[in-house]
Amino acid sequence: MQTYRRGKHKIFIGMSPGVGKTYRMLEEGHRLRSEGIDVAIGLLETHNRAETVAKAIGLEQISRQSIACKGATFTEMDVGAILDRHPQLVLVDELAHTNIPGAEREKRYQDVEEILTAGIDVYSTVNIQHLESLNDTVAQLTGIVVRERIPDRVLETADEVVVVDVTPETLQERLRDGKIYAPEKIDSSLNNFFQRRNLAALRELALREVADNIEGTQSNGDALVPATCNIHERVLVCISTYPNTVQLLRRGARVAHYMHARFYVLYVNEPDRFLTKAESLHIATCERLCQEFGGEFVQVRDYNIIKAIAQTAQQYRITQIVMGESQKSRWQIFWKGSLTQQILRLLKNVDIHIMSTSRSADEARSKS
Repeated sequence: MQTYRRGKHKIFIGMSPGVGKTYRMLEEGHRLRSEGIDVAIGLLETHNRAETVAKAIGLEQISRQSIACKGATFTEMDVGAILDRHPQLVLVDELAHTNIPGAEREKRYQDVEEILTAGIDVYSTVNIQHLESLNDTVAQLTGIVVRERIPDRVLETADEVVVVDVTPETLQERLRDGKIYAPEKIDSSLNNFFQRRNLAALRELALREVADNIEGTQSNGDALVPATCNIHERVLVCISTYPNTVQLLRRGARVAHYMHARFYVLYVNEPDRFLTKAESLHIATCERLCQEFGGEFVQVRDYNIIKAIAQTAQQYRITQIVMGESQKSRWQIFWKGSLTQQILRLLKNVDIHIMSTSRSADEARSKS
């Protein structure tokens, strides 16, 4: 009886466009081809970069599929053709890409998962700013909201992650030499995304992310820990219907990731309260994000929010609670005490993180 294996996924990640991720992927493709491995390019985006175009020569490229949308024709990766061709290894560029409406799957990383399921190995590329949980951090660092994102689990479940690293100065030099963008885009890029401080911060994020990812794969032993033992951290993010709690959820996911902790998201709904359509969609978005981060979404109906938070924390043996700033007035806090103070009276040995959130960031995101 023939047995099937899942393909292995290797991701080349960098701090920004132009660091050489695609070039490095093609280089490895050539090396493996010379060793007798059947290699094909599933999707390549050269952006007219001469070095990348030249490096692709000699590797088979599987034709893209054409998709009609709004009176125009676009091309996307042809997963069906790749599965029919069934090479040992397929190279796929720009993992975070959103497919054209009408494609079989919404995102390219979902196409890659289909290829991996078929037993084909995949090498792919992505930039650090496309990681879902870093979306708010990148927006704060660079002032740019990245629309195309991949769930953290894609990176976490990869068999190998390679950082393609260059210094900010080298990257700026490549940009000035016209190796990244067309001449008319160089000055605006240097004054915006490609400022040295942005590149330095993104480089640090990329290096730290992969270091944490490697460390996380080495932590083991959950199965050996008794159910009553709290050796592992457990993070609970308390959300509400305020739009900026999406930002809070992402930041809580980062806390859980750095701690290698189990991740939970709690929404407490008062039994008599009727959610508007917008509020219901917001809660559904939070639940989806929680699942993408590998967390567990908990929804409780209770008139007493503080009691519900405390009971949930006890039930799931939470060690860290992440909350947003209080929406109460100073007088309400003075007479009744803050939510934080009330929870601390009920729970022992639990750390509470109060995080400021920016309404403007979420409002800008909702309009984009």
